[in-house]
Amino acid sequence: MRWFSIIALTSIFFTITAEVSSAGDFQLKDGDRVIFLGNTLVERAQEYSEWESQLSQAASGKKIIFRNLGWSGDTVWAESRGLFDPPAVGYKRTQELIQELKPTVIVIGYGTVESFRGPEGVDEFVAQYQQLRKDLLKTNARLIHLSPILMEAASFPKLAEGVNERVETANKNLNLYAEKVREISAESGELFIDFRDAQRNKAEGTLWTENGLHLSRSGYAETAKVLTQQLGGTVSQKDNPELKELIRRKNELFFHRWRPQNFTYLLGFRKHEQGQNAVEIAQFDPLITELEAQIQKQLSP
Repeated sequence: MRWFSIIALTSIFFTITAEVSSAGDFQLKDGDRVIFLGNTLVERAQEYSEWESQLSQAASGKKIIFRNLGWSGDTVWAESRGLFDPPAVGYKRTQELIQELKPTVIVIGYGTVESFRGPEGVDEFVAQYQQLRKDLLKTNARLIHLSPILMEAASFPKLAEGVNERVETANKNLNLYAEKVREISAESGELFIDFRDAQRNKAEGTLWTENGLHLSRSGYAETAKVLTQQLGGTVSQKDNPELKELIRRKNELFFHRWRPQNFTYLLGFRKHEQGQNAVEIAQFDPLITELEAQIQKQLSP
């Protein structure tokens, strides 16, 4: 019994130590290059700029670059990223882009779309999430994991029949997948940011989503607070529309930089027709750099 107690106490001590040290390790530092990688939750964050605005203000005085690689409806298999190619091609293309961007921090947001597979799909999800994590670690970046957000029955159209039961089932599956992400991050000593706790504890009658599934502006504002606090920053209570607009414009330019609308002609299977015009994509770079300089100026005391 005595040996058991010593072992148990030692295990608790090292667990607590690991949690404290990992939280410090994942604070944003001067010179960090942060990539947001994930599904609709991540892609739509560009529209409101709340995440990047709060994180940037909390890190005022540090030069941090953010790149959003979110893709609506995406999964850990990159099922949305293949375009006219198989998902494996989109996955490979994304990994190459990430290597090119040389990130020091990668924020991963997956699990929502995959949760529609139900309990039967959990094992496949875990296996691929682990593979994705392994591939991302080749960049030597610090990995941060996001939980999915929960659905809100009150935000769905009132005419939808059986919405409460459907949302209850969906959230049960979302929680199942979110807990798997938590386990993976805990085993790896990496930071897991759980949006669900704040969502469950929000003021009665307030909603985070605009349609039951996708965050509204206020939802992104609330999740931005969670992100900032979990990364050791202080949440700004001052709204800065000029900063948000600069961030939005910068992200829009970068979006066109890595996801040109005529991708198939420039880089895909029809590049033999207009592939010579792909050289123009790099012309976005100085425009992005200029906007980032303006963002830094906004953040200066």
